[in-house]
Amino acid sequence: MDMQTSFLDRLFDAGLLIDTGVDGLYGRSGRFEDVIVAFERLIDRFGGADGAEAMRFPPGMNRAFFEKSGYMKSFPQLAGTVHSFCGNELDHMSLLKCMEVGEEDWTKDQKATDIVLTPAACYPLYPTVAKRGPVPAKGALYDLQSYCFRHEPSQDPARQQLFRMREYVCMGTETHVTDFRQSWMDRGVAMMKEVGLEVAIDVANDPFFGRAGKMLANNQRDQNLKFELLIPITSVAKPTACMSFNYHQDAFGTKWGLAMEDGSVAHTACVGFGLERIALALFHTHGLDVADWPESVRKTLWG
Repeated sequence: MDMQTSFLDRLFDAGLLIDTGVDGLYGRSGRFEDVIVAFERLIDRFGGADGAEAMRFPPGMNRAFFEKSGYMKSFPQLAGTVHSFCGNELDHMSLLKCMEVGEEDWTKDQKATDIVLTPAACYPLYPTVAKRGPVPAKGALYDLQSYCFRHEPSQDPARQQLFRMREYVCMGTETHVTDFRQSWMDRGVAMMKEVGLEVAIDVANDPFFGRAGKMLANNQRDQNLKFELLIPITSVAKPTACMSFNYHQDAFGTKWGLAMEDGSVAHTACVGFGLERIALALFHTHGLDVADWPESVRKTLWG
């Protein structure tokens, strides 16, 4: 039995995660949620004084916005759409017969709705802010949290299909947003030190799809546009990305018409926290019983 499966089974046995029968789709216990709530308080302690505007979007987003984002050009393998029954009574009878017989795919006549599953917490933000008008000269900062979906079923408990992402997104000049990103790279290391986690930060790339995606990934790495904070969870050799620090240049500004007060295109950057992954890192490092965690870690999280 490999290390990934072993840790997942231990989480199930301890009641921290709840098996649903689908890889990467898990229920969470109250104890697991308590760790996430506590860590979000720590995020607030580090970032709360920055004055970010808080927004909370649902785990589904406007399909038209999703299409405009270009996500399907880069990550079609990860996307999730919401389909629904749109037929008449006769179609309903046919659907039920398919389910009863069990020989056909009863979903084949489902139609795509106007909702897709949110791939990243920040995706609904850009069109929302664009409708407001120019970005202030001093820049703008937003605090987001959402369930996100990525279709990559796995028995690695740190690679879930539905998971929560907490983000701070900064919009402004190039200097403004790159300074923001660097400050959060420093903060990220300090935060993890306070909760007793050994980390490393390394340049990274998104999982772009296909042959053309390899060039995009190489460009992203060459320009140092994405860094990840890595923590061993299921592998020491291949630690898991638990935070990411991304500089989008003016890509989202151009796509969504995000302009500064002087008419220039706004640059954007974000820091993302994988909340389930951070909780898993804490359980893996300190043990499955929170009562046995080091007193310094418990004090940082719960006071």
